[in-house]
Amino acid sequence: MDKYQKLSLLSENMDVEDGENLTNSLTNCPSRTTIEKHPMITYAKMSGGKTIPLLKSVITSICERNCNYCAFRAGRDFRRASFTPTEMAGTYLDLYQKNIAKGLFLSSGIAGGSVKIQDKIIDTAEILRTKKNYQGYLHLKIMPGAEYDQIEKLMLWADRVSINLEAPNPERLSFLAPKKMFGEELFSRLEWVDMIRNRENPRKNWKHRWPSLTTQLVVGPSGENDLEILKTSEFLLSNFHLSRIYYMTFSPVEGTPFENLPAENPMRGHRLYQASFLMRDYGFTFEDLLFNENGRLPLENDPKQNWAESHLRGNPVEINKASREELLRIPGIGPKRVELIANYRQKQKIKSESDLRILGIPIEKVSDFLLLDGKQPFHQLQFTF
Repeated sequence: MDKYQKLSLLSENMDVEDGENLTNSLTNCPSRTTIEKHPMITYAKMSGGKTIPLLKSVITSICERNCNYCAFRAGRDFRRASFTPTEMAGTYLDLYQKNIAKGLFLSSGIAGGSVKIQDKIIDTAEILRTKKNYQGYLHLKIMPGAEYDQIEKLMLWADRVSINLEAPNPERLSFLAPKKMFGEELFSRLEWVDMIRNRENPRKNWKHRWPSLTTQLVVGPSGENDLEILKTSEFLLSNFHLSRIYYMTFSPVEGTPFENLPAENPMRGHRLYQASFLMRDYGFTFEDLLFNENGRLPLENDPKQNWAESHLRGNPVEINKASREELLRIPGIGPKRVELIANYRQKQKIKSESDLRILGIPIEKVSDFLLLDGKQPFHQLQFTF
């Protein structure tokens, strides 16, 4: 088979990796024709809002691990393929030079041990950076059980690194991935990345700054609740300084032990993302989040709305006196709007609904939770006939 047929085989099951903030809908993609002609290309949203076409692939789809949910698991009957580092680098660069892909997300199945495969990912990155002078985006996976020196070497070439924790604790992981060790192989590697970023000079990295760090949790099949997931998420965000956590809502894969389990509701994953962003960007803590009797986030409203209903309804915040932390608790107001409010208040009071409109604040979202110079905003319901 030629390199593109091989690449198609390697990339076809990459939906097991949420990876970046992916834009899967063709209607949202900058180039509809690119993704139709090259299904291995997806679109990723970078920090700052830029969207790039991203090749998501693996060095090999052969895997000796037996994760119960994974399309690449050992023993599953499907056609597999492998690239050498030179082949992977060359095939990607061909797509890059044709403007088909502008970033590479590189992972792998584990064949011949984690150390061997980690070396192949590192070698691919070194070829791209040092021999081909590639200056674009690289997201490189850390293999379970990778060595400390390998991780440090990987971080020299990456814009982002990640290792999938898979589950919020060892008990849940044993159900998802019987051969993976939560502390020894996964959690400790997240800790090592943060340790390297704190101890070593960032000028060692090709961009003179250490790569960002992410992880992924599988939502649904192990019976975990949102309490477990978000308690672990808060620890990871605050202690290891992750850029974000990806929540892969489970969808069964034919030929795996979980093929007959029900798919998880995508709205559950959406609510987990919202709660995670509240903890990362809005000053919320795990204790601020509201859960139902089953330890799940309610699906009907977003977590911020639930908090405001419980704490601010009947006790609205005065927008002209509120601190940044208080403003961030109001639905419809995010970090950028808080900056606009602060700048506006330096010049004049915010007194009317028209002032809110100038600031881009949705009156229908905030009217129950804030005061304008001592008065509650008037929100007229819109009726259609």
